[in-house]
Amino acid sequence: MQQGSLNLQQAPPIGVPFRFFLSAPLFGLLAAAVMLLQGPDLFVSRWSLSTLAVTHLITLGFMTMVMVGAMMQMLPVLAGAPVPRPKLVAAIVHPLLVLGTLLLAGGFLLVQPHLLQCAVVLLGTGLTVFFCSMLLSLSRVCNPTATIHAMWLASIAFGITIGLGLTLGYSHGWGALLPSQSLRDLHPAWGLIGWAGLLVIGVAYQIVPMFQMTPGYPRWLMRSLTASAFVVLALWSLAQWQGVGNWTWLRIACVCLLVAAYGVFAAITLDLQSRRRRRMPDVTLEFWRAGMIFLLLAALLWLSRQLPALAFAQSDVLLGVLVIAGAAVSFISGMLYKIMPFLAWFHLQALPASDRPLPNMKAILPEKAQRRQLRLHLASVGLLIAAALWPALFAYPAALVFGAAMAFLMANLVSVARVYRACLQRVTQTDLSSSLAKRA
Repeated sequence: MQQGSLNLQQAPPIGVPFRFFLSAPLFGLLAAAVMLLQGPDLFVSRWSLSTLAVTHLITLGFMTMVMVGAMMQMLPVLAGAPVPRPKLVAAIVHPLLVLGTLLLAGGFLLVQPHLLQCAVVLLGTGLTVFFCSMLLSLSRVCNPTATIHAMWLASIAFGITIGLGLTLGYSHGWGALLPSQSLRDLHPAWGLIGWAGLLVIGVAYQIVPMFQMTPGYPRWLMRSLTASAFVVLALWSLAQWQGVGNWTWLRIACVCLLVAAYGVFAAITLDLQSRRRRRMPDVTLEFWRAGMIFLLLAALLWLSRQLPALAFAQSDVLLGVLVIAGAAVSFISGMLYKIMPFLAWFHLQALPASDRPLPNMKAILPEKAQRRQLRLHLASVGLLIAAALWPALFAYPAALVFGAAMAFLMANLVSVARVYRACLQRVTQTDLSSSLAKRA
């Protein structure tokens, strides 16, 4: 896909995605602070309240924050279907997502049901507004591509994730009984495998060939992968809901199929990247490669957990580290380093005075700064993996390095916003001076 085929003129104002992108690393820093305060206890069980707090600071505050901003940017650009009244939607969704995530994490850490109750209301309202906006935008697409089909399925998975999450939040906040304990597994599965996973696949169909200069994905993969993964995830959910017994075989079969689906996607992506036309170093490519490797490791670990002989106590925590910190944060960081400089460059070029010298994308965010943060990120994931296995030794170093990686990410994103604002002010002042000179 070429840049010329993008509907860039329908893009929302730059402030719409930027407010989400710039907020995300702050939640990563908060997650690192909680890790530092809780220490080794955080890595003992995925069910501890402090672990739930950190998990949601990253999945809601970082991952979902970026994905909401990215969707508001990509729906009009890739699909030609702008989000209706994007400024209003962003003004509603962003503060509700920020406050709701903070209250949710605070409710878990302080064991305060009233904070959880407020979080459920705020998050439920904000995410529902965004969910409805997504569906309205996608319903307006006349000629859906493989990316649009993936976005549709990811949106449905997002709606299911919201419903399951609100049910769990209601249980925690109001002390209600769950209809099934399987909801504790279904909620993260639909959020990570469904919403995040399907969206990454759909976006990769466009972003990887366009920005990383690779061949296109095979047509058979684009036609069948996301729909197959969605159906298998639904069948796995049914088997998980039914519990052990006659449904065990279906659950194991679905796990094998999901592992195969995402494993094939990761392997093909790595193969395409190895055949890219441009051989110059690219930090965002390395983020994606790292994400694919962590995704493959997570898939193998999830598969091994189906065999009791290979299961071990810390596999739950390790799986979360590989999927969230390893794969998801890597993909999202790589996308941020492409999307933010590109948006800044594009909006500057679109100014009336765009004939004046303006910085290119590499000048907006130098690769050296990105590479420093990449090294910190990879070191943090390695330490988090070690902390999942040996909490007493590696919990504190993992928290410190993860926080440093998020701080560097924040600094890099803020520098993009500063360059954009400085150039915008310079162009505006030049235009004003020229206008005054003409009048004189």
